[in-house]
Amino acid sequence: MRRDEIADLAAFVVVAEERSFTKAAVRLGMAQSALSQIVRRIEERLGLRLLSRTTRSVAPTDAGERLIATLGPMLHDLDAAIASLGGLRDRPSGTIRLTTVEHAAKTILVPAMKRLLADNPDITVEMIIDYGLADVVADRFDAGVRLGGEIAKDMIAMRIGPDIPMAIVGAPDYFRTHPVPASPAQLIDHRAINLRLPTSGTLNSWRLKRGGRDVRVRVEGPLILNTIDLILDAALDGHGLAYLPLDQVQHHLDGGRLVRVLGKFTPDLPGYHLYYPHRRHASSAFTLLVETLRFCA
Repeated sequence: MRRDEIADLAAFVVVAEERSFTKAAVRLGMAQSALSQIVRRIEERLGLRLLSRTTRSVAPTDAGERLIATLGPMLHDLDAAIASLGGLRDRPSGTIRLTTVEHAAKTILVPAMKRLLADNPDITVEMIIDYGLADVVADRFDAGVRLGGEIAKDMIAMRIGPDIPMAIVGAPDYFRTHPVPASPAQLIDHRAINLRLPTSGTLNSWRLKRGGRDVRVRVEGPLILNTIDLILDAALDGHGLAYLPLDQVQHHLDGGRLVRVLGKFTPDLPGYHLYYPHRRHASSAFTLLVETLRFCA
């Protein structure tokens, strides 16, 4: 394949990602008309329509999606290889994109960035909060952070934090009208404030101990939210029981604004792990991030 053909394919991927010739042209620093000609040239060469175009939108066809699925990881590796050349400079540089959950960002990642970024002013870290199980390759992230046990087997995974104590809590006002549960079975009589998981579309289950073994329990309730900060606010307002990391509710427990229940039935969750695909050419910036987050048990 000639170099100009590779450049054309890279331009097509940008159009598909942006779903707009206008935005892609700005990103690539070229004329929109030239970009349209490039995509038309690829389609004529392949004999296939790769993009569906309307006056308002651009979307990949089935053939386009298959081509993107193949080209995306290849171009990501190419970007990583070029970025790794930055390690030859005096100071590591570049942008590192992370997908993470809210609690991990608040308790581990943001505090760690103070150490990393203060000494490396040419590094930028972008964190996207998402409770789904993101595909770091397809979504063009450098790495992700999720609980241990939730990571695909083909990823490199490194623990970055300790196990996480959890707590089931409710406001004193709530318990004035609902009896304190003495066992997990009694949760059937309670109202839960639930967390929606975007990948599966299901509600987050509560991990409890029952009969000496760990089980996953779903508790019904009238309120479903998608961040733990909102769930905590709702619990403080007396909407029902919430299943939250203990460190996020401890000061409310100490102040009497929340009451913890079923403590002996609530096991710790496995700690957070950084996960990423194998890299033949890891940039010096990414290597520094890994070393900064490495957890010493």
